[in-house]
Amino acid sequence: MATVSVEGGTAAAAAAGAEHLREVLRAPVYEAAVVTPLEVMESLSTRLGNTIEVKREDRQPIHSFKLRGAYTFMRQLDDAQRARGVVAASAGNHAQGVALSAALLGIEADVVMPVTTAPIKVDAVRAHGARVVLHGDTFDEAKAEALRLADERGRIYVAPFDDPLVIAGQGTLGLELLQQDAHLDRIFVPVGGGGLAAGVATLVKYLMPAVQVIGVEPDDAACLTAALAAGRPVELPEVSRFAEGVAVKRIGDRTFELCREHLDDVVTVSSDEICAAIKDIFEDVRAVAEPAGAVALAGLKKYVEEHDIHGERLAHVLSGANVNFHTLRYISERAEVGEHREALLGVTIPERQGSFLTFVRALAGRAVTEFNYRLDDTFEARIFVGVQLTRGLAERAEIIAEIAGAGYEVIDLSDDDTAKTHVRYMIGGHPPQCRERVYSFEFPEYPGALLRFLTQLGTRWNITMFHYRSHGADSGRMLCAFEGVDDNPAEADDFRRHVEDLGYPCKDVTASPALSYFLLSRPRHSAI
Repeated sequence: MATVSVEGGTAAAAAAGAEHLREVLRAPVYEAAVVTPLEVMESLSTRLGNTIEVKREDRQPIHSFKLRGAYTFMRQLDDAQRARGVVAASAGNHAQGVALSAALLGIEADVVMPVTTAPIKVDAVRAHGARVVLHGDTFDEAKAEALRLADERGRIYVAPFDDPLVIAGQGTLGLELLQQDAHLDRIFVPVGGGGLAAGVATLVKYLMPAVQVIGVEPDDAACLTAALAAGRPVELPEVSRFAEGVAVKRIGDRTFELCREHLDDVVTVSSDEICAAIKDIFEDVRAVAEPAGAVALAGLKKYVEEHDIHGERLAHVLSGANVNFHTLRYISERAEVGEHREALLGVTIPERQGSFLTFVRALAGRAVTEFNYRLDDTFEARIFVGVQLTRGLAERAEIIAEIAGAGYEVIDLSDDDTAKTHVRYMIGGHPPQCRERVYSFEFPEYPGALLRFLTQLGTRWNITMFHYRSHGADSGRMLCAFEGVDDNPAEADDFRRHVEDLGYPCKDVTASPALSYFLLSRPRHSAI
């Protein structure tokens, strides 16, 4: 990932900034929300050589900043509008913000949520008295239904981010930051639809333009980065739902213009870097952030490393803590790699007595975090091994060099997503010769999803490999190999059409080094 520079600064922008400040000061958020603390992360500050501060939006009544914008919008509705009721679409935090705001203001609320939404989030919305409508597999389908209900029932639609009052409500967070630490050098904010980033950046650049505001988004849901490159909002074909709070295909029109004008920079981060940031937050302040809630810290850490920043005061927003408990297993597994504290390697050793012990000795006493061993053929075996690191990437390179220097074939799988998500759980040897293509699918977590997949694809093409593992999110990751799908152009086109009709996000991962090393068909050794 590379950073994207953002330029701006006009007289019109200054006037708009003054108006935004007035809206922020008038926002009645504290009738519902609270001023959240700004806490120093002592351990991380020492490690990074900067003062790192975390804005604890997990301490809001709904454990997310979203209450600020939802209440600000709904509070300004007149009696006639309140009598009509409101409707919103959300898979999580915005839904809870609308539901609680409606309860406080005595307004009826319908909240449309995808059928894949985790029960813990559905229950939280219902607990505030809102009527939950489960519709569609994605946020886009839920939003379309919410807009239909707004038209059919005369409800007021509460936008999640692209509304001036919502943006003003989120901007109150920026005002708190400046009041809590007037000597900040940089503020890092997560970017999804852009409401928080736009609200904070517009206010900060008007009051204290020397303070840099930097947006952070996942590299597999980077709608702002795509919009900046295109010069306008564009819709991403797919987004990962791991950090679902910022998993937005298209940034808002209004929020895009404000972000382009006022953000100083934008940086994207990987899922592993987000997991590492979640661990950092827990270890320093004992808060468990949801993935979207740790995006800003992941960006801060990356920015500090890339720009060699020292001695500054840096703040990031912990934007939410509505995490599914079962997701923590995945986060724990990936955090070490994201922090460069674990190397994942594939190693070939000769299949003879004592060779396994000889290899372990070659690791020179380093802590082994994972070991998967499987006989490959009569002459050699292949090992999937995890090794703990204390000096990051430099040490990883040293280990690989030492193993290779000892005469072993070794490949680095630390950055291979297929290896980390699937292959590490599937070590089992190579099949006989066959023509396979391997695909990674995002698999919705609801009854009937597997049956739909097999009905669409499993009756036409032979499935030669299948792995699925739930990570406690609204969708899981599935790896599937098919035989003969590219035997000829007509067959390949037919397969592609079936995948498109299935509607599950899909990526061809046949070229993954981990797959060819451990699982895909390959020529066998000869005894001659």
